[in-house]
This record gives sequence, C-alpha cells and structure tokens, in this order.
Amino acid sequence: MNKKYSLIASAILAASMAVSAYAETLKIAYDADPVSMDPHQQLSGGTMQYSHMVFDPLVRWDQQHAIEPRLASSWERVNDKTMRFHLRHDVKFHSGNAMTAADVEWTFKRLQSSPDYKAIFSPFEKIVVVDDYTVDLITKQPYPLVLNAATYIFPMDSKFYSGKDENGELKSALKKHADTFASRNESGTGPYTVVERQQGVKMVFDRFDDYWDKKSPGNVDEIILTPIKEGPTRVAALLSGDVDFISPVPPTDQKRIKNSDKTNLITMSGTRIITLQMNQKRVPAFKDVRVRQAVVYAINNKAIAKKIMRGFATPAGQLSPEGYVGHNDKLTPRYDLKKAKQLMKEAGYDKGFSVTMTAPNNRYVNDAKIAQAVANMLSKINIKVDLKTIPKAQYWSDFDARAADIMMVGWHADTEDSANFAEFLAACPNAKTGMGQYNSGNYCNPKVDAIISAASSETDPVKRSQMLKEMEAIMYEDAAFIPLHWQDLAWGESKNVDGAKVVNVMDFPYLGDLVVK
Repeated sequence: MNKKYSLIASAILAASMAVSAYAETLKIAYDADPVSMDPHQQLSGGTMQYSHMVFDPLVRWDQQHAIEPRLASSWERVNDKTMRFHLRHDVKFHSGNAMTAADVEWTFKRLQSSPDYKAIFSPFEKIVVVDDYTVDLITKQPYPLVLNAATYIFPMDSKFYSGKDENGELKSALKKHADTFASRNESGTGPYTVVERQQGVKMVFDRFDDYWDKKSPGNVDEIILTPIKEGPTRVAALLSGDVDFISPVPPTDQKRIKNSDKTNLITMSGTRIITLQMNQKRVPAFKDVRVRQAVVYAINNKAIAKKIMRGFATPAGQLSPEGYVGHNDKLTPRYDLKKAKQLMKEAGYDKGFSVTMTAPNNRYVNDAKIAQAVANMLSKINIKVDLKTIPKAQYWSDFDARAADIMMVGWHADTEDSANFAEFLAACPNAKTGMGQYNSGNYCNPKVDAIISAASSETDPVKRSQMLKEMEAIMYEDAAFIPLHWQDLAWGESKNVDGAKVVNVMDFPYLGDLVVK
C-alpha cells in the first residue's frame, strides 16, 4: 500500500466510523464528486448522477430505453405542439414545501436561462400552468423529442430558492463556476438529501424520510461519496472492502474485480463519444480542412482502443453510435499516416507547427494516457504538442475559456438522439441560444446547423434519420472534430450490492432504488 492510498483509505475509514455501520450505508467512490449542488450550473455526467440522487425528474429513461413516469404520473398530446403533463399530488421537497406546477414552471424558466441547458429547451415556446398539478409544454413547431427533454426537468423548490441569501445575493442566481446559494444548498424531491459536503473530499447523503416513491425497493439509508481520482486506487479500495461501489473501473483492473470472490463487475456497451476538438480561432492552420483531415488521418484510434482501452471501447469515425438514428455505416475510422503527410504537404504545412493541448486526467477512462498517445501520433506529421492534463474540477473552467488549441471532450446524448451530439459539440457556437456550448474547436458549418434545426421539427422517423446521416457525412468530410471512441461502461461492487438493476447506459445509477443485501 503506497502512502497516497494509505491516506485515502484512512480518510474513508474515518468517514465510515463516524456514521452508522448498518448494511444500509453505502460507501461509493467515483473518479470525482459533483462540481456544484446547483443542478443547472453544468450539464455533465457528474451533475446528472447527483441530480438523480437529490432531485427527481418529470420522467426518466429505464434500462430498456423507454420513458417511465416520475414526478409526472402521466402525459398526453393535446395538439401537435402541446404536451400536457399531470403531476403527482403527494410530492414534497426536502424543505417540507409541497411540489406544485408553479415549481415546474419556475424550474423550466431557469433551465431556459442556463448556458448549458438552454439549447435543449430552445425548441420550446413556453410552459403554461393549467392548474396546481398540470402543466403544458408548448413547442414552437411540432417537436419529436418533448419527452426526451422532459428527462432534464428536475423541479427545484421555488420557495426555497426565492429571496436573498446572507450575502444579499439572489438565492436563484445561476452562475457557472461561482459560489452561489444554489451551489451550496439544495431542496429537491429526490430520495436523498445532502447532509455534508467537502468538495474534493467527501459528500454524505441521507435518505429523505418523506420521499414520495414508497414503492421504491431501495433500502440504503445513507450514502458516503468519496472522490478517488486514480483508477487503481479506486479498485484497491473496493477489493479491500473500504468502499462498496465504484465507477469507472479502468480496463486494466476489470479482471481483478471479476475474479474476486468478494466483488462483482458490471459492464455495459457505452454510447459516450470521446473526441478532441481543434480550435480554429486559436490556430489558423486548423481553418484549412486539409490540415484537420490530416490530423484525423494521423491518429490511430483503433490502436488506442486496443492498447490503452484494452478493448473496452469502440473506435469511432462519427458522433452517433450504432443504433442511433443518425449513425452512418459508411463513416468508419480512417487512420492512414501516408495520406496524413500528403494532406499536410498539400496545405503547405509539411514542416508542421506547434500547438497546446489540454485534457482532463480523471474525467474519462484513461483520458491522460489517450491524450499522450495522440500527442505522440501527431509528432509523426510534425505537429509538436505541448500537453497539459489536469483534474476535471479545474478542467471545465479551462474548457469554457477555450484555453488550449486542442481540447478533449466526451459526450453522451442524454436525449438518446444524434442531433443532441451535434447541437452541443459541432453547431456554430452561439452564446444566445446555447448551440455549440461545448464546441471548443469553433467549427461552424451552416449546413450542419440547418439540418439540426430541420430535424428538430421533423416527425417522420425515416426522413429524420436520413437528414441526420447526411449531417454526420458533412462533419466527417469537414473533419469537424477528432473522433476517438465510444467509451464502454463498467462498475465494480461488493457482492452484497445489487447494482445491476439500477445502472444504465446513461451512467446515471438510480441509487434511490438500490438494494443492499
């Protein structure tokens, strides 16, 4: 046991001794803790995992990719632009306030103002409160993804977040990377309340006594989340019994968990695309499509998937994974070093140039190793990379500032739709609409934006699929980004944890329903 792990294990042990030793206490270790308690501050996997613990959505995806009711008990189409949602009458917030349609309206409008979420809600014209337990979501045009968008509506307690805090600031203030009332306090309707939070050290959740879902099989009274950045250390904590549930599991350690008589390994095909983006505003050479294509041709993403990911990833040539409506079978990985050199020569860059690259070192599986491998591959076409890898807690502020010439970003389309990838990663950046919010490359092709817009109101599934496949083909030809792979998913758990029933392809374990035997 090295010194670093010893300190982490001691911290976990100390945290465990300070709380109940009942089986219903679950100790989990993720690669990082949520960056904020405000569910609207950042659209990320960590935020969504947190939101499903502390807040409940109107509807959510089940393990078969079907929509199931949560705070909305039912819904129906009123007309081609209006979907009516009927809310449960028995839901309380952690503050004790009753949840009503007014809270849904307040939350919906806040989402429309969130830099990270407003693109999802841009197809909507408005929300109308019909009565205390009924709301209408009205779209600007016929829209095929209303229910998909509703999975993002986690009602917040409008009374709790109204007024001013002790600093004289509005409790409803929504600011990225800022210390706000909502970033420090919560009042959701979810199965857990936050009772302690030391960012980067520990987060403790208690079961909400007045949780509305009395049919939930979940029996975990307390959850202690400890962020452990290093994958091997996370695995060691599980194997030693210091924690009960971990994610992600590095590909190199999966056999250890699978072969242990004390632990289970849960795996699932993933749909999260891992990409690199080339910033055309910072590097003039990246404005030349031949240079961007050369970069894509120079990177052997099949080798990365095989050697670094140990086969626990699928090499990608596009954003949409197989099974998505926009997946185009013709767009495959295209490693060809000879062609890459030829393109650099044709563009007048055969002698290369220098760039900076930043990637997280604890956000995606083997992210730092992947970034290093890419830097090495680019050196073969004379692109010299100054690489920096940093923890994700610091990474996203750098990403938002577009602080490097090449930056890594992974994305899972939580709407389970191809257009969602392009809206955030490849649409022309527009701060007003939120389109291209995670497009650090500043790639912009009006044809792509036009297809995204048209697909948002196309209700013919065949025609819509053709449109989105064409969109993928345009981005492929443009080398709009560097596709690496779709990352598979893996969780590790103690034998007495029944995690297989609560994990899903979105990587948002529904821990409220988790059973510990």
